[in-house]
Amino acid sequence: MDDKTALLNQLKIDRAAETRGGRAWVIWSALIVIGLSAAAWLLLRPSGVPVRIAEAQPVADAGAASAGSILDASGYVVARRQATVASKITDKMVELDIEEGDRVKEGQVIARLDDTNIRAALAATRAQLEYAKAGLAETQVNLANARRDYERQTSLVKGHFVSQAAVDNSRTSMDALTAQLATQRSNIEVAQRNVEVAERNLDDTVVRAPFTGIVTVKAAQPGEIVSPLSAGGGFTRTGIGTIVDMDSLEIQVDVNENFINRVRPEQTVTAKLNAYPDWQIPGHVIAIIPTADRSKGTVTVRIGLDRKDPRILPEMGVRVSFLADSSTAGTKPVPGVSLPSGAVQGSGSVGVVYVVHDSTLERRAVRLGASGTERVTILSGLSAGERVAIGDFARLKDGLKIRVQD
Repeated sequence: MDDKTALLNQLKIDRAAETRGGRAWVIWSALIVIGLSAAAWLLLRPSGVPVRIAEAQPVADAGAASAGSILDASGYVVARRQATVASKITDKMVELDIEEGDRVKEGQVIARLDDTNIRAALAATRAQLEYAKAGLAETQVNLANARRDYERQTSLVKGHFVSQAAVDNSRTSMDALTAQLATQRSNIEVAQRNVEVAERNLDDTVVRAPFTGIVTVKAAQPGEIVSPLSAGGGFTRTGIGTIVDMDSLEIQVDVNENFINRVRPEQTVTAKLNAYPDWQIPGHVIAIIPTADRSKGTVTVRIGLDRKDPRILPEMGVRVSFLADSSTAGTKPVPGVSLPSGAVQGSGSVGVVYVVHDSTLERRAVRLGASGTERVTILSGLSAGERVAIGDFARLKDGLKIRVQD
């Protein structure tokens, strides 16, 4: 019995061992699947630094910018039309309607002065005018009566009813009233002129803008005495505010007299503001002032701006490059290409771009031309149709592998 029982026990299945083997197989299968998935993700995932692509566009009018600079000079932006507005009379200012930076139109009211005394004087002159007119009417009545009396005396003297002396007295009274009438008419004219002067003084209490422009200085406050003339004591303002016509802005530079022969009227120039050194502003020579500064040995040149922009402000420092005339130099203008500003690194006349070749970058130096707020002109170093990377310049370098974003 014991031997049969032992044989039967040998034929039993060990369920615990079977369970342990199944679990191990499941774990190893899961690990294999995870490893294969990770390897596939590593092989198939996008690699490289993400960038966007910009294509160089041809620029038809880059020839003017390609002309070389034959002379550089420094100067300032000036306004040909600006005025410090003052009152025509001395009085206390009671209202001020401007602030720095305000834009005003021609004829707009910018300040008012106290007109109490002037209105009283105007009322007095008008009363004098009415008084003179009343006196004239009275004299006209008396003159008409004197004429009738003279005519009556003349008719009576023929019949010897009155003496010749009575006729002469009547004639004298008539002549006196005629002269008085002429005097009173002159008095009326004088009173009328006084009224006009008082009205003009009243109109002068209102200060208006002489032209359209921008207020750059506010020189007085309500309650202060303003005057067209300087007064002692320092308590009288001679100006209310300064207005600048921004459409009259131009550049004035001092050119060394040894090189003034390189400058001519209507010559093309490019200007760069000290505040915006990467921005090239096209311009032209307006005129060469026909006199030299003996102490500095320079000649002043006026430069007109071909492009108006709110960033250009009076008294800004500027650097001007006088360009050679490509037609006189015998060279053809070099066409350029245009790129977005974000695709170019650098300032001045030299910059750097990263040209895209398949999935790698090539660092390339280029010569810069005119630049704006959105696009930059490339004069040389890049051809039309080439693709350039736009991205974080701190991460871009020559030979870098990239991936293109939409």
